[in-house]
Amino acid sequence: MKKNFLFVILLVLLFGCSPVYAATVIKKVAPAFWWAGMKNPELQVLLYGEHIAFAEVSISSEDITLQEVVKLENPNYLIVYLNISEAAPQTFNMILKQGKKQTVIPYELKERKPDSSQIEGFNSSDVLYLIMPDRFANGDSSNDIISGMLEARVDRNDSFARHGGDFKGIEKHLDYIADLGVTSIWLNPIQENDMKEGSYHGYAITDYYQADRRFGNNEEFRNLVDQAHAKGMKVVMDMIFNHCGSENYLYKDMPSKDWFNFKGNYVQTTFKTATQLDPYASDYEKKIAVDGWFSQVMPDFNQRNRHVATYLIQSSIWWIEYAGINGIRQDTHPYADFDMMAHWCKAVNEEYPKFNIVGETWLGSNVLISYWQKDSKLTYPKNTYLPTVMDFPLMEHMNKAFDEETTDWNGGLCRLYEYLSQDIVFANPMNLLTFLDNHDTSRFYRSEADTKNLNRYKQALVFLLTTRGIPQIYYGTEILMAADKANGDGLLRCDFPGGWQNDTHKYFDA
Repeated sequence: MKKNFLFVILLVLLFGCSPVYAATVIKKVAPAFWWAGMKNPELQVLLYGEHIAFAEVSISSEDITLQEVVKLENPNYLIVYLNISEAAPQTFNMILKQGKKQTVIPYELKERKPDSSQIEGFNSSDVLYLIMPDRFANGDSSNDIISGMLEARVDRNDSFARHGGDFKGIEKHLDYIADLGVTSIWLNPIQENDMKEGSYHGYAITDYYQADRRFGNNEEFRNLVDQAHAKGMKVVMDMIFNHCGSENYLYKDMPSKDWFNFKGNYVQTTFKTATQLDPYASDYEKKIAVDGWFSQVMPDFNQRNRHVATYLIQSSIWWIEYAGINGIRQDTHPYADFDMMAHWCKAVNEEYPKFNIVGETWLGSNVLISYWQKDSKLTYPKNTYLPTVMDFPLMEHMNKAFDEETTDWNGGLCRLYEYLSQDIVFANPMNLLTFLDNHDTSRFYRSEADTKNLNRYKQALVFLLTTRGIPQIYYGTEILMAADKANGDGLLRCDFPGGWQNDTHKYFDA
């Protein structure tokens, strides 16, 4: 008995004091790869794995410089900054060494496609067609439910649940979209939203470098973009820098307390972004509007943290280079940090001078939205560098003007004339995104009964498609889909009839 006890003690001492030679498991490498020959010589690589901050980092390449290694409050993260200005396309190793334990991470710098820097953005010659991927068409039912993802159900009778639309469904109907005469497709967010509920809309991202597998994988998204390009159409990708989803690993295991606003604690935004240019607003009012959270499940990024800013900026450039998208629509643009967002717009423009970005600027007047457009006199000496803003006030006027049969100077078509006569407030009126409705507003027709007034529909579309700016049409407008926001956001995003195999009405074939 005594011998057995001593033997156990010996084993504990032997293995307890010996170095562990097994490699550390790296859970995330973001981005997973990059490209040689980019304008910006600096590359940030975020590494995530248990206790990796205790390791020393080296690299195996002779033409890449290890510029900085950042160890954060959370030992599960390392941020590596590399200078790749002289680097050729290659695969090199990042080596993490702790004692005799060594982890080797192969990392690839790919060769850029010829002329990838000359990607043509959307402009006033285009018409955008806005699609919510989950609600347009189901082309691959095998990805409706993915094992291990948190929202493991599809229910088309529940407007808040996933319905099964995907990349294959959109790809299948590209000819239909092209035949409408539109030239660009704007997709609501396609990045991973592994949330417990409400993940269909895409605005709570849990991985900035992965497409949501219920839509398809990254390669399938890139193929969709390629197929759209082959048919003469551009693709605009929706992105969100202001916040992410609470199931994002960056929130669940925060790199540092200042990665999110209010140290990762929920504080509700007031939604009053007009405070950002209000001469009478207090510092507190400005802060709570921008730093406050949209909801408890949407943690608000602190873009003043340079590592956060770089992570977000690089993620957008990664998607442009990887998929060849033609534009970005930035959600909740005024809610993010002004200086960081201006830096982002400049960074994208330096890499892709013909590219375009539109910011969601949901404010109540032309003066308020003009503030956010590039070269606005209202921001001088600062500049947002945001080329395009969304003309929400014009949307409101269009939804009223074609109902008002009046000669009153403030009503009917006169309200449109008066609004457009004030375009002097904009730095570039031709770079305004114009629309009758979108996924967040009541549809142009709020009820089926309203659709009997076709004159209203015809007048509105003629005006939208011929006035200044870049027109955007919401999917289903062409078949008079109707919905009232008062009945819930999910009903604004109904399934396109015919997008599912057993649909009674098949409007794609009409």
